[in-house]
Amino acid sequence: MTNSAPEKDDVFSPFQETMTDYTLPDKFTFPFDYQPHPLSLLAVEKLQSHLINQQEWDHNFGLTDSEEGAIGKMFGVLVVKTEQNDIGYLSAFSGKLAGGNHHAKFVTPIFDGMAEGGFLNQGMRELARINEEIKTLGEQQPVAYEAQVSLLKDLRKNNSNALQKEIFDQYHFLNQAGEEKSLFGIFEDASYKNPPAGAGECAAPKLLQYAFQRNMKPLAMAEFWWGLSPKSDNWKHRHFYPACKEKCAPILAHMLEGIEMDEKPALKADVLAFS
Repeated sequence: MTNSAPEKDDVFSPFQETMTDYTLPDKFTFPFDYQPHPLSLLAVEKLQSHLINQQEWDHNFGLTDSEEGAIGKMFGVLVVKTEQNDIGYLSAFSGKLAGGNHHAKFVTPIFDGMAEGGFLNQGMRELARINEEIKTLGEQQPVAYEAQVSLLKDLRKNNSNALQKEIFDQYHFLNQAGEEKSLFGIFEDASYKNPPAGAGECAAPKLLQYAFQRNMKPLAMAEFWWGLSPKSDNWKHRHFYPACKEKCAPILAHMLEGIEMDEKPALKADVLAFS
C-alpha cells in the first residue's frame, strides 16, 4: 500500500507572478541532462531565498557556521499545475534535513522511518542491544564466549537484513496513471540484485510522489546543491545537477512513464537513457 502523506497547506507554493510573462514547457524535463526551464529557475530562486531567511530549523550547511560537521544537501523543485489550473511549485530535500523528515514548505517522505513507535526505531534498538552484548562479551573472555559471540553476530546480520527488507517493503511509487510499483519490483525489473540503500529518499521521487498523490501535473523540475561539498565529491553550492543514476533511474523510469520529456542529448555516454 502507498504511504499516503497527510495534507499540508504550506507545501504547494503558487507563483505570484503573472504567468503570461512565462511560457509553460511543452515537455517535462529530462532529469538526467537538462538546462533548467525559466519557471524552474524562478522556483529555485524562491526556495533558496527561503533557505537563507527561514528561522524554523537549524542545519549546518557550512556556509555561515563552522565547517566542522557541515552537511551540504541536495534540494529539488517541481513546477506543477494543480487540478484548479494554478501554477506553482513543490520543494524537497534529499534524505533528512536538520535531523528530521518534516518541515514546512517541503513535501513529506514516501516512507517516514523516524515515525515514533515505528518498526525501524524498534529494530535499531534491538541491533544496538546485540552490539552492546557482543562488546561486553568481547571485553571478558573471548575464547570462552567465542561461540556465543558468533551466534550473536549471525543474529545481528539476520536482523539487519530483515530490517532493510522491511524498510524497502514500505516504498511504493506512483506514476501519472495512478499505477503503483514496489521498490523491489522496480529494481528487479532493472536487473539489480537488491535496491541500493537510500533508494526513494532523493528529492525527485519525493516530489513526483507528492504531485501524483494530489493529481498535480508535473511541468518541469530542477535539483541543486546547497552548502559545502563532501570531500569525496565535486558538488558545488547553488549548482544544478541531474538526478542520480544508481538510485533514481529505475524509479523515475516508472514514475515518468507516459510523460513526454525533452529529448535527451545525443551521443553523451554519461547520460543514462531509461525507457
